[in-house]
Amino acid sequence: MKLFTSYNRILAGITLSGLIVIGFLFYQTLGLYINKQIEDHLYEELLEVKDFAHVKNIVPSPDGFDGVIIGYQKLQKLTDERQIFADTNFYNPKKKHQESARYLKTQLLLNGEPYEVKIIASKFESQEQIKSIVLIILLPLMILLVVLWLVNRFLIRKMWLPFKQLLHNIKAFNINQEEVFKPIETKIEEFKELNDAMVEVTLKIKSDYKEIKLFTENASHEMMTPLAVINSKLDTMLQSNSLKKEDSEILEDLYRATSKLTKLNQSLLLLVKIDNNQLQNKEYINLGTLINDKILYFQEFIQERKLQMTTSLDDSLIYANRSLIEILINNLFNNAIRHNFNGGKIDIKLHKHNLQFSNSSMQPALDPIKIFERFYKDNSSDGTGLGLAILKQVCMRQNYSLLYTFQEELHAFHIQFDNA
Repeated sequence: MKLFTSYNRILAGITLSGLIVIGFLFYQTLGLYINKQIEDHLYEELLEVKDFAHVKNIVPSPDGFDGVIIGYQKLQKLTDERQIFADTNFYNPKKKHQESARYLKTQLLLNGEPYEVKIIASKFESQEQIKSIVLIILLPLMILLVVLWLVNRFLIRKMWLPFKQLLHNIKAFNINQEEVFKPIETKIEEFKELNDAMVEVTLKIKSDYKEIKLFTENASHEMMTPLAVINSKLDTMLQSNSLKKEDSEILEDLYRATSKLTKLNQSLLLLVKIDNNQLQNKEYINLGTLINDKILYFQEFIQERKLQMTTSLDDSLIYANRSLIEILINNLFNNAIRHNFNGGKIDIKLHKHNLQFSNSSMQPALDPIKIFERFYKDNSSDGTGLGLAILKQVCMRQNYSLLYTFQEELHAFHIQFDNA
């Protein structure tokens, strides 16, 4: 949930709850005030009944006083002279329907005889007045709250616009591009501080990243010459007939180690080139033709391992850098052959928008995230741990999606590409 939505929900909840509570209390307060007025009116009617009976020496008419209804019940004697006020419903003979009302009930002497007097006054008009007052007050208040909510919504959107721009710039920031982080213009102090901090951090990140890339590139280049010299000397020594068996075995171990170091150095150089975006030239490439060429190239290794290969290649023409695509296909083949077992199988499926390489292996399912990390490899692997990292980097450079799955005892790499 977005912060703006969360804030509006909380604000709306508090406002609505407050409005309901205030409306309820206001309605109850008005009701108590109206009841007090009706009770005063009922008491005045009771006094008029007493005065009328005293002056006229007769009991007043049941409905002869200002629209109220008066009931009399003769008693043997007075038992309770309290004045009781309460709500009731009664049939209004003039309006001919039931109405809510307030009554006063008490016992008193009229012309020297005990009576229970019950005076009823309708609350219908008073309740209608309460409803009108509540509507007159609450309706404009609700309209005001809606206006305030809309104004608040507009103002908050406007206030948070610099933050959205800053977030967009953060997402668009690319450490490999020369363009620096785009600052924003804002009058809000907090966003200014955040913007200044992001500019400072990104500049430091770019500076550190450039130094690391430069160091890696220089170190890899500097290692190439010594490694070439070592490999050359080892080749010369291995071809010598004067070596003992133990010396030959030691030299072979050294040769394998230096060969692995050479491959590692070449992989690092390749990653530096990809990171530096040095392979930019693009052309239209027929993937089906390229894969068939690579099958012929790797045919000797496939036959040596007695691997069963099945292919399903549709027409697929992509616009990309040929070197990067060849690196991608080579790594897929190397991975499928190296991590397979003798007599295993390789399945290649090419469709218009995706490519899938599947291979059998003695290894169980791998971690779909860690396998693409640099230098990650299992204990049984004798590779450099950079093959899949290079694969991922190539896909990122070409804006392809790369996914690893394990189904039916097959390790599969799915590549979704854009044929634009």
